[in-house]
Amino acid sequence: MTTNSPKPPRIRYLLMHAYGRGGTVRTVFNQANSLVAAGWDVEIVCALRNRDELPFPLDERVPVHTVLDLREGHRQPDPEPARGLAARWRSLRGKAEDLDAPGKEIPVGEFGSRYFTRRVEIALADYLRSLTDGVLVTTRPALNFLSATHATNGVVRVAQEHMNHGTHRPDVQQRIVETYGAFAAVAVLTERDRDEYARLLPGTRVVRIPNAVHSLDQVPSDHEAKIVVAAGRLFHQKGFDLLIPAWAKLVEAYPDWQLRIYGTGEKKAQLRALVEEHHLYNHVFLMGHCERLDDELAKASVYVLSSRFEGLPMVLIEAMAHALPVVSFDCPTGPADVLTHGVDGLLVPEQDPDALADALARLMADRELRSQMGTAALLTAAAYGPDAVHPRWEALFTELTTADRTWLPAPTTAGGSARTARPHR
Repeated sequence: MTTNSPKPPRIRYLLMHAYGRGGTVRTVFNQANSLVAAGWDVEIVCALRNRDELPFPLDERVPVHTVLDLREGHRQPDPEPARGLAARWRSLRGKAEDLDAPGKEIPVGEFGSRYFTRRVEIALADYLRSLTDGVLVTTRPALNFLSATHATNGVVRVAQEHMNHGTHRPDVQQRIVETYGAFAAVAVLTERDRDEYARLLPGTRVVRIPNAVHSLDQVPSDHEAKIVVAAGRLFHQKGFDLLIPAWAKLVEAYPDWQLRIYGTGEKKAQLRALVEEHHLYNHVFLMGHCERLDDELAKASVYVLSSRFEGLPMVLIEAMAHALPVVSFDCPTGPADVLTHGVDGLLVPEQDPDALADALARLMADRELRSQMGTAALLTAAAYGPDAVHPRWEALFTELTTADRTWLPAPTTAGGSARTARPHR
């Protein structure tokens, strides 16, 4: 930007847990990094903070604010985004309202509804009502619902959906219909979801902007190592309880191949028991959290996705950026929106371990096929690179905030340094 250019509006991303690991956090950080590098004014707001360090690199020019800090010794609300909240607590305590009781505004079917106590709802409502300018991007249904109700003082509201509509429970689907018409735009990840939300929300702008991988500059696999990688939270959604029995069908024919599952979560003990039940201790490895997953993907020859449902599985696309062919359940949604069966990967019927094993065997038996599909996967991943995706966000924000675009920031080559931790603000 030139020194005489008007300042662009602030873009605020509201995340539930900005200090927690997850695909939504990573993709929002990627968006923030690209936007601030292009001259935009970007801020991340964390609804609930319970950790000290940020989980992914974030440009130093992007401030991070917290609405409620739950760390030991940091129990008071941050005065910056929640002005006057301490007085609200005192007032409510005087009225004998239980601030730690379940909330009143979020449907119980929302996957994160347990986090929304009355304390959390009131703090977020107070913050949302304080916004009078710029753009607010909320990143899950619960935050979208609160934004639709309380962010009514002039901020331009954008709702992001990181899961496909069909995975939401009926009470959440109903609230979506009731509230999403308040948004200037609803952003979804796939064409199937764009069509579904456009049908449900006539008159509301629905845009499809896929998430971007953090980088396309990755070390490609040479497809020699006898390693298959899977990654994700050890939750029911990711279907690792289906993947492990599928691998048991491969051990006799491919005893020197390994399955490495990266991630942590509540199903760890159950998955470890499955490994023992199928006598796979020398074949399937629960690797835990990995700080450098890119390095591990580069060592592998195949990526496998066993999810029961997805939004747009970013780790799958990141694996393709390493020239890895993919074997995946054709679950709703995401895999079929990215993969072309038989070209850059293999799609099999959802929740079918036998079909998953057969498809894995096809690639494990044929290095030339792995190499051929891996090259095609690399070409597919290019459509999800930052340079392909993030200009779409710039165009949307520009259109939503000004008619004449006089303040549109010029590209800049000055890059801020990345870091994974920042003092509390």
